[in-house]
Amino acid sequence: MSVGQTIKHKTQAFKGRVTHRIGRTTRNRRLRREGRTDQVSGNLKQAGDKAKDAFRP
Repeated sequence: MSVGQTIKHKTQAFKGRVTHRIGRTTRNRRLRREGRTDQVSGNLKQAGDKAKDAFRP
């Protein structure tokens, strides 16, 4: 995948980690849930990119 996509997915995962941490600190369930969702989504996209690169000729 392109470098731009890789950076975008890593940024999404990092943003999720930060949002989850803020939600945990402030005891805000919505922020924790959003953060965890962003984190998992970014990690899955990174895994998908790795799989695509593995099968690229």
